[in-house]
Amino acid sequence: MEMLIVLTSVVFVLCLIVMWSYISLWFQAIVSGTPITLTNIMGMSLRKIPPRLIVMARINLFKAGLKHISVNDLETHFMAGGHVHEVVRAMIAADKANISLDWRQATAIDLAGRAIFDAVKTSVHPKVIDCPDKGHYILAVAKNGVELKVRARVTVRTNIQQLVGGATEDTVIARVGEGIVSAIGASQDHQEVLAAPYKISELVLSKGLDAQTAFEIISIDIADITIGENIGARLKVDQAESDMRVARATAEKRRAMAVALKEENEAKIKECEAQVPQAIATALLKGHLGVLDYQKYQNVRADTLMREAIAKGDEVSSS
Repeated sequence: MEMLIVLTSVVFVLCLIVMWSYISLWFQAIVSGTPITLTNIMGMSLRKIPPRLIVMARINLFKAGLKHISVNDLETHFMAGGHVHEVVRAMIAADKANISLDWRQATAIDLAGRAIFDAVKTSVHPKVIDCPDKGHYILAVAKNGVELKVRARVTVRTNIQQLVGGATEDTVIARVGEGIVSAIGASQDHQEVLAAPYKISELVLSKGLDAQTAFEIISIDIADITIGENIGARLKVDQAESDMRVARATAEKRRAMAVALKEENEAKIKECEAQVPQAIATALLKGHLGVLDYQKYQNVRADTLMREAIAKGDEVSSS
């Protein structure tokens, strides 16, 4: 009997402790002016929803003047996998900063995986993005062929209306880089860019690079410009070397063709010379050439050979 009394007492104490946690939340909600029924608080635990999270979120919203957001809205967002505490903080911050943000939009942003509270903070306090990352440069070439290395700083604030489905920071950085390259490429001389870098910023900013992104670009500032290589001069040198190689190849081709033609002509001459004795023999047999004429031919040929030998000797001695 005593054992039963002890067991009953223990069970009673445990139930009292459990009930007290619910009762304290229920009493806190009543004192805060946003009553939540005790059965609803207990039902949250059965639905595997942390009662304290929902009750405290409801109280904070009520105290901030956002009375239209119900307990059911908070429970639904939690069961959908959302971050109730972050959304509540974002809603309160947006309301205090007069930023248009309703509950449906805030929960959609949170469920999309975006940091809703950070987005609201960026809407109030603009964020500075390095373009490109530190340690890197945007490389652009002016029309005179001189390369410029540029760093820019882009000041943005979050566009809440396009946060879901809008492009991220990487897209903004890529667009700004492309705009800077295009603007410098349109400059006649790199000195123009060095003298007035703000013109590049104004030109890039006027292109509306923040369209369809989650940010609104406030300003684009050229933080650093460094002169790089003279790309135009290097290309001209490379072109000159290429032209010279082409000219050499063309000249070598012509020389080879001339040598081949000379060898071909010499072969034809030798072929003709080889036919001379046969022609003389045929002429002698047919009586078209007399012995005396043949003797004169031999004398002339010997004289010619002698003259050629003398001429070659003079060339060797003179050299």
